[in-house]
Amino acid sequence: MVSRHEEWMAMYGRVYSDAAEKARRFEVFKANVAFIESVNARNHKFWLEANQFADLTDDEFRATRTGYKPRPAAASSRKATGFRYANVSLDDVPASVDWRTKGAVTPIKDQGECGCCWAFSAVASMEGAVKLSTGKLVSLSEQELVDCDVNGMDQGCEGGEMDDAFEFIVDNGGLTTESKYPYTGSDGTCNSNEASNDAASITGYEDVPANDEASLRKAVANQPVSVAVDGGDSLFRFYKGGVLSGACGTELDHGIAAVGYGVASDGTKYWLMKNSWGTSWGEGGYIRMERDIADEEGLCGLAMQPSYPTA
Repeated sequence: MVSRHEEWMAMYGRVYSDAAEKARRFEVFKANVAFIESVNARNHKFWLEANQFADLTDDEFRATRTGYKPRPAAASSRKATGFRYANVSLDDVPASVDWRTKGAVTPIKDQGECGCCWAFSAVASMEGAVKLSTGKLVSLSEQELVDCDVNGMDQGCEGGEMDDAFEFIVDNGGLTTESKYPYTGSDGTCNSNEASNDAASITGYEDVPANDEASLRKAVANQPVSVAVDGGDSLFRFYKGGVLSGACGTELDHGIAAVGYGVASDGTKYWLMKNSWGTSWGEGGYIRMERDIADEEGLCGLAMQPSYPTA
């Protein structure tokens, strides 16, 4: 296990400050590897790996790599309107959808050690909505949200929520491009010169009915959708491939984007999700999560608070 830790350190360029830190990290790594191997030994529909997060504790991981904060019910001032896909018949919805093949998904991004998954989730679904309304796929600026959307629930690397981001984008008149306002992975001062907001805009947003995977499927059949999940759950955190299934938590702490759905070769129904942890995580940065499970909240709580922008 010591040699495995050394190999892992070399692979991910990890350097520790001193021997004590290395010893502490080794114990965390050893425990995480034991968990990963115990899960993989059960021959699930998916498998885990000791990825770049393998020497972090659960608390450390949640603090830097997630960042979704559900809005308190008492503070709700939502401007979301109805659910436009309510009358869509599931009989008319395709058996599988992949918005990547339709040119509505930008390449995988990496939030780094900044808890702003909410910005990446909101931007991913907005990029899809803008592509569908204008025919152009434009990579939009998460950093503008991190720096400028700070007067409500959203607080940059300290966390936020996708609906709040949509409200900001509407009030702000849009978002600028990634190239004009590039991502830094840290909180910054709002640069109004770069935030010209002429790149893309949305008219509003809508919430998918909670705890209803059928409604979520109607929405995802029509556009990419922002989704909150329990991304700090170890099954999600160490996911490498296959269709994630089993006992996952529902403490929503991470924003991702549903960019499709389908059926695996063994018949397992899944959601296709875009994450923001770089391409080395999961299936090239994506995760497939089991669909239509018995729990109405959905796997890892994915059906609890989905929403999407309208363009």
